[in-house]
Amino acid sequence: MSAATTRSRTPDRLCAEAVGLAREAAEEAAFPGVVGEHVSVVAEGDRVVTHYFECKEAGYRGWRWAVTVARASRAKFVTLNETVLLPGPDSLQAPEWVPWSERLRPGDMGPGDLLPTEAEDLRLEPGYTGEDAPPPNSVVSEELAERVDAEDAEVTDRVPLPARGTLSAVAEELGMRRARVLSRYGLHVAADRWDEEYGPKTPMAQAAPASCVTCAFLVPLSGSLKQAFGVCANEFGPADGHVVSLAYGCGGHSEAAVMPAPPRPAALVLDSTAADPFTLRPDPEGGSVPVESSGPEDLGHS
Repeated sequence: MSAATTRSRTPDRLCAEAVGLAREAAEEAAFPGVVGEHVSVVAEGDRVVTHYFECKEAGYRGWRWAVTVARASRAKFVTLNETVLLPGPDSLQAPEWVPWSERLRPGDMGPGDLLPTEAEDLRLEPGYTGEDAPPPNSVVSEELAERVDAEDAEVTDRVPLPARGTLSAVAEELGMRRARVLSRYGLHVAADRWDEEYGPKTPMAQAAPASCVTCAFLVPLSGSLKQAFGVCANEFGPADGHVVSLAYGCGGHSEAAVMPAPPRPAALVLDSTAADPFTLRPDPEGGSVPVESSGPEDLGHS
């Protein structure tokens, strides 16, 4: 260890004794009553010392006022270098700043939000190439952006038609309107994400009676993704409207449990469902036997 390093760790005596000068500088930077007790002295170098004072200001718990003083070689007067408020080891600080692209999570976007993509996004690649290829897909093209500052210019949702005979016009006729398409890397990233959420390793798929590849509710995708994924169309399934792996499965499989048709009752041989009417007294106008008088019956006695 060199002699200079040893001297730098030992506070200079005159600088270490200049506590009053350091306090006056801290109170001038803040205001009286906020600067608390003297905490410590730290040697920053040869004849350079930093005095730390407590900060009693509300909202700055654990922060310290740091006042650095110095002394020239062979000088007897201590001068002030700087005064600053610094966080201490147990101070309350704001979390470390994270770029918005790293803070964004699925489901954070709402109506009216705009999510721009980088020009060199690995998930995308040019849909077609050429000298007159349009810029990366954005809300406002470069041509419109130059006219936005005009008084009568308005940004609309309509995209200007490409000039006739240009590469973009040919791409328009062929149905290749997208300036950028999903790259192979973007396909792999999306496939890994879908397979992790609705894949064969999920608990639902492990307990399923069959996989989605044999389910009637599976709507296959187009392109290369149809070899491994589809969209679930079972409104009662846990993945309705989501992209699922062909190896995924759930209890709502169309062929896992088929309910038999309800039995139809056989035709009635004897109609016993209707009531038969019975009269309590004979009909006086009907029948072949005359109705006798309802008077007292003659039993043949005198």
